[in-house]
Parts: sequence; structure tokens; C-alpha cells
Amino acid sequence: MILTPEQSSLLNGGRGPAARKAMQILAALGKIYGAERMLPVSSVQVSGVSYDNLGDAGLEFLAELADGGGKACVLTTLNPAGMDIEAWQSLGIDSGFAQRQQQVLEAFSRMGILATCTCTPYLVGNLPHFGEHIAWSESSAVCFANSVIGARTNREGGPSALAAALTGFTPAYGYHLDQNRIPNLTVNVASPLNGSDEFGLLGIVIGNALEKRGSKLVPYIVGIPSASLEELKSFCASLATYGGAALFHMQGITPEASFYQPPSDSILVTQQAIEAAAKSVNSASSSPFSTENHSLASPSIDFVTLGCPHLSIREVARIAELLRGQQVKREFWITTARPTKQLADRLGYSAVIESAGARLAADTCCVVAPISRRFSSIATDSAKACYYAFAKNGWSTHLVPFDQAVREALK
Repeated sequence: MILTPEQSSLLNGGRGPAARKAMQILAALGKIYGAERMLPVSSVQVSGVSYDNLGDAGLEFLAELADGGGKACVLTTLNPAGMDIEAWQSLGIDSGFAQRQQQVLEAFSRMGILATCTCTPYLVGNLPHFGEHIAWSESSAVCFANSVIGARTNREGGPSALAAALTGFTPAYGYHLDQNRIPNLTVNVASPLNGSDEFGLLGIVIGNALEKRGSKLVPYIVGIPSASLEELKSFCASLATYGGAALFHMQGITPEASFYQPPSDSILVTQQAIEAAAKSVNSASSSPFSTENHSLASPSIDFVTLGCPHLSIREVARIAELLRGQQVKREFWITTARPTKQLADRLGYSAVIESAGARLAADTCCVVAPISRRFSSIATDSAKACYYAFAKNGWSTHLVPFDQAVREALK
């Protein structure tokens, strides 16, 4: 790898031990993937924020970098933490966990990283331009940035993203290069889709197909006439979770799709495939969810959550509309970024939601919060949340439409 004088100085400790360690990580990564040079990045998003995932070893690593003078060179935001930074007690978080989580966030803050703890940084100010090189690590955000925005990033690990933040560089390989962004599989969608839950089901179908092929494919999706930001957000989360994909092109919707023709190698997604995905994601439940009428055996559900990935302000507004004048009967978490919650506060949505007995939580989500032993069955519109609820926590899962999730909380 050819380094510039500035990069060589970083590697030799010219800007302190933390920057040297960061450049060592990036140089090693570049060597593994055959990168010929480094690229400057315009923004970074770091995962590995929840103390539930980091533990003491991760906290010690972060403190060491902060003590070594590590400072972010570019706009850098964080993935969700394990709790609402301000209202963790109301969510039932243990004080010992809260103390450790605060220490994690303090270490990041000492490095000049914004403690905007969200998996949707593009909704709260960390919004790259088309073609910009970035270093993001949250899987759903990486997929959204590459595909919907047209920025360029690999799916970074927490340490490599942090290293990019402390140096301003990332190795030039993978999806930073034109030749690796060319689609090589056409996905013909022959099923009508509507809502975040059904776009999540599409992500399951395509993701499983990619996994079966066992190679890193870039799908080119045709047959979808329109998709909202929220539907694309859900699809990106599901595709990344079930298929490990970090880039797709969607004809007529994503910006780079017009650069290419549909590849000759193709697969078909039918209504039957979507229905099979719905059945599979609800197979952990004693009463599987019906794709015809979205009915559930409600008494088995003890946790309802929306906000994986974090909700947009439009989604928060819809929840407030559905909850106005009502009272929830189940634990109901609504998770979003703190800037979005602050906007919801100003618009009166938070007051409506909280007066209904639901919990509007910032900074965290159901995937990274330490709540595995508190619940046993989840209802959500998020295929990603279902995956982790079952795989990580052993909960039964009910994937339902967005509005239906709110209604389940009221039963």
C-alpha cells in the first residue's frame, strides 16, 4: 500500500499513540484486502456502543484511545447505546449497567465523537452526498448509504470505523471501487408490497437467496414501482441482517440503478415466497401470524416495539395519532434518535405517546438494550428485530404491519 507523507506520519506516531494505533488497524486491513492506497472519508458512524456488547474489555480499549489523545478528524456519530442516556431508569435499566454505559459514551465524547446514538444517522445530520467516501459500521445504515444515497462505504467493524474517525482515512477496497458496485444478479419482484413489514419480508427472501449462493452478490431489483424512505429503511435492515448485503440497486428508485442494465442471471420473488417468509419469521410463535388478515393470538405477547431501525419523525407522528386518547395494555417501546425525540417533544407527539403509557426512548433499541430476561414474546414491524429477538434472546416473534403493532399494544 502506498501511503502519503501525512499517512506515514500517522503510522509513525506523529499525531500520538491513538492515531498510530488507528493507522496500524487501517494498514493491516488494507493489506488483507489488497488495497493500493488510502482514501479520505467525509464521515464515520461507529458501532460497538452498547456496554451489553462491549463489556469491560471494550470499555478499556476505548479509554486507552481517549487517554492516548485520539480525536475524530471528521463528523462521527455512534450506533445505539444500551439505554436511553437521560431516561434509563424509566426503562428498567440497572444502575451498574448505566454507570458503565456512561463511561463508554464519555470515552467517545473525549475523542470528539458526537454521542448521537442512532442506527439512522442519515436522519439526524450525518448525511453524506452521492459518491462521497465514508466509513460506516451499522449494517442497515451501510446498506442505506450505499444503495439509497449512493455514498461509498464498506461494512466496517467498530474498531476500523473508529480508526477511520481518528485518522480521516480508510483503505480503498470493496464498495469504494467502481468495479465492485456493478450488479450481478437481477431480482424480479412479482409480489405487491406495502409497508415496512412487507419490505422487511422482501429483505428476508432476497437475503436468504444471496446466502444460499454463497458469494458476495450485488442485486439489481426490478418490479417495485415505488418505495418510501421508511420502507427502504426497513428493507435495508432486513437485507443486511438476513443476507449480509451492503449494496443493492432498485430500478427507478436508487440513484445508481440507471447506470446499469439488469444482469442476465436472475431470480423471481413471488407472493408465495413473501408468504413463506412471513410464516418463517413467526415460526417461533405458538400462534403463527396470518398473512391474510394479520391476526394474532394477542395474549402471548408481552413486548411491543417499533423503531428498529430508529423511527423517522413521520413514523412517530403516526404512532401519536393512533395512541391519542388511549391507554396501552402491554410494554410498548418506541425508539428513535434523540434529535428526533426532541422534535417530537416540540411538536407534542411525545406527550401524547407518554400519556398513553407507552415509552418513547431515545439512544437505544430492543436489539442492544440489556432486556433479554424481561420479555418472552415480541410484536414488531421489523424483520431485523425479529431476527435478533429470537437468535439473541430466545423470544417468540410476531412480525406485523406498523399500525397493527400499535393496536397490539392497546389490547
